[in-house]
Amino acid sequence: MYKYDEIDQSLVDERVAQYRDQTKRYLAGELSDEEFRPLRLQNGLYIQRHAPMLRIAVPYGMLSSKQLHKLADIASQYDKAYGHFSTRQNMQLNWPLLEDVPDILAELAKVEMHAIQTSGNCIRNITTDQFAGVAPDEVVDPRAMAEVMRQWSTFHPEFALLPRKFKIAVSGTKQDRAIVQAHDIGMEFYLDAQQQLAIKVWVGGGLGRTPILGTVIREHLEWQHALTYCEAIVRVYNLHGRRDNAYKARIKILVKALGIDEFKRQVEDEWAHLKDAPNTITEAELARVAQHFEPMPYEVLAQHDASYDAAIASNPAFAAWAKRSLHAHKIPGYRAVTLSLKTHGQAPGDASSEQMHAVADLAAQYSFGELRVSHEQNLILADVKLSDAFALWEKARAQGLASPNVGLLTDIICCPGGDFCSLANAKSIPIAQAIQMQFDNLDYLHDIGELELNISGCMNACGHHHIGHIGILGIDKDGSEWYQVTLGGSQGNQASLGTVIGPSFSAEEMPHVVEKLISVYLSERNGEERFIDTVRRLGIAPFKAHVYADKNAAKAEVLA
Repeated sequence: MYKYDEIDQSLVDERVAQYRDQTKRYLAGELSDEEFRPLRLQNGLYIQRHAPMLRIAVPYGMLSSKQLHKLADIASQYDKAYGHFSTRQNMQLNWPLLEDVPDILAELAKVEMHAIQTSGNCIRNITTDQFAGVAPDEVVDPRAMAEVMRQWSTFHPEFALLPRKFKIAVSGTKQDRAIVQAHDIGMEFYLDAQQQLAIKVWVGGGLGRTPILGTVIREHLEWQHALTYCEAIVRVYNLHGRRDNAYKARIKILVKALGIDEFKRQVEDEWAHLKDAPNTITEAELARVAQHFEPMPYEVLAQHDASYDAAIASNPAFAAWAKRSLHAHKIPGYRAVTLSLKTHGQAPGDASSEQMHAVADLAAQYSFGELRVSHEQNLILADVKLSDAFALWEKARAQGLASPNVGLLTDIICCPGGDFCSLANAKSIPIAQAIQMQFDNLDYLHDIGELELNISGCMNACGHHHIGHIGILGIDKDGSEWYQVTLGGSQGNQASLGTVIGPSFSAEEMPHVVEKLISVYLSERNGEERFIDTVRRLGIAPFKAHVYADKNAAKAEVLA
């Protein structure tokens, strides 16, 4: 993974010193709340419902064992001994003291980490596929480009105060696992007809209050121009994006207002001044960065392993876990392994300090000392020998990290919601836990099959509810917490936005609502058809009719 050079380290250390002085002046009353607000946001610090929240950057989702050990120590010393891994592949501390944050940032700097540009109206963390570098369907490893873009966007003076936050995702695989269509800019790498590396550029995607899937602004962009073309896009947005209305300030609103043809014309005009400028990426520069992501020292192994096959045959619990948690690897004899942060009763995405230390140790022992964070809020060991899978499972299970539910209904994506966030209209975590309890039968979960359920506590959609096969959105209704349900959302190459099925439900109703949706699917699916495919084939009408049947009957009885 990328290692800091002297410039990187100096920048981070200087930022820590700056923020330490700013915090000292604020606590002494020399800076007002209004003056301090942009300074703390530049360093990832929010003021939430009960306490500050510090968002720590995990660039393109990659961590070393040493870094995860440090995060665990920080959570123990400065928080309540746990951290929350978010859908942006970052980690959040929900209970730090404001006066301790400079010390936390100083500790992070010791292991080449920071909280820069994890908040505020700037270019946020660049995200990508959690299986980058090992996926069999990979056209190109996108991590080097993600790192180049991270360096370009960090402290970019022109883009430090955009109309709103700005998110970029890159994907180098045939199957998109980075949700490029739901980002302000999505970059999809592919090989063109001449077998040259090129980029399909998406623009204007985003979830939140006005969910929109992006539009292709350029089908073919030579990879050398990735930065200059992105710069042209962001410049047009910075010039014309709304600053008078925060709800209409995202680039997706500008693209929709101008139309993609006019927006593209302006971008191309701006790019004419930037193309072949110093920000054009040279092969030498990409190679310099790419050397940090060279293949690991893999052993030459057989495609199959006898001890693994024996463990699968003799241990049903291990077999169930392996089926969901082991993923194909481009190197024979290796697998990528997902460690679930979705144990029943645990808030999705949360990991205790003890669990973080355990994962760091597992990464050091079994995966060359590296791990990844997925936007599904799980942790991944990318380079595990098949022969080590059983031993890994035993150790992970002892730490509550081996739930065999990856990709199933209870592998829920969930934001912190009203338990922590001051923007939330309703709580998310209790709904996720109630659904987990409702579907506590693993055989039933496996019979249901692949299903993505996403929960957001407000319209900001940090839980990505719009692209869940089942999406749940917390809303406020007359001062009470209610929940709106959508069906048919999806990520990937066939990304789609869910459709609201009807009036909202109380918190108590939600587990039974999900159960009714599942019952329609199980009765109507064709063979091994997935939930999302059944919804697409039938539409939402039969699901809606079944869910609201009792309410409609009660209403009819009252009217009679």
